[in-house]
Amino acid sequence: MAIDWSAPWLTYCREIGEPLAQQVVAGQSVREVLNATNLSPVRFVEQSDLPEGVAYEQFIFDSGSVPTRDNLHDFFNSLCWVHFPQTKRRLNVLQAEQIASAGIQAVRGPVRDALTLFDENAALLHAPDALWTALIARDWQSLFIDLRPLWAQAQLVLFGHALLEKLVSPRKAITAHVYRAQAATDSIAILDAWLAQDMNVQKLASKPFAPLPILGVPHWWAANQDPLFYVDPQVFRAPRFDVVPLAK
Repeated sequence: MAIDWSAPWLTYCREIGEPLAQQVVAGQSVREVLNATNLSPVRFVEQSDLPEGVAYEQFIFDSGSVPTRDNLHDFFNSLCWVHFPQTKRRLNVLQAEQIASAGIQAVRGPVRDALTLFDENAALLHAPDALWTALIARDWQSLFIDLRPLWAQAQLVLFGHALLEKLVSPRKAITAHVYRAQAATDSIAILDAWLAQDMNVQKLASKPFAPLPILGVPHWWAANQDPLFYVDPQVFRAPRFDVVPLAK
């Protein structure tokens, strides 16, 4: 589990995550390590405990247990349960409600899609209006170069466990789905409580996300000090004509 805990996107979870990762490397299972902390509202169980034909989300809702494998994906998922327990609970409740109302379909509906996207790939951004406006417009020149000093006033926290997993091997194209946070705070617990309250079906169905190539964030990747880093249309793509402002 070769995780670079000095990476800026892991700052908020390093204190708890790094020693846990060391225990896993030493031979313990992710389940054993996380259950021993008693920091999560759920228990982590063998993947084989998930009955055949039962939805993963429904099993968590019914049992309070999370099927967990010994891999990076599930390690970061367990860390999200530790740091964002209220939000993870809220996501699971909304997922279970969608399953109860629509059942398990071959194609997920827009709300379940949004819930899954949030769980796997969301990042939370509190930033000055000018930065947010540039992000929505995909105006990369303004966002990362002209307004670069404003990033000192921004707070970006990565939530999605698949996103954190991908960043173990950083690639320029890795992109987060950004959800706007309404207040800056140094407390993850306060951010978690706010997010759990803010999240609802109507808002998620509106797809309240903006794409953000993570390694473009100032001071998060050494190569982006060169303005030419952003001259890459395969990563920093031009805006679509259907882009509309996201609700605050």
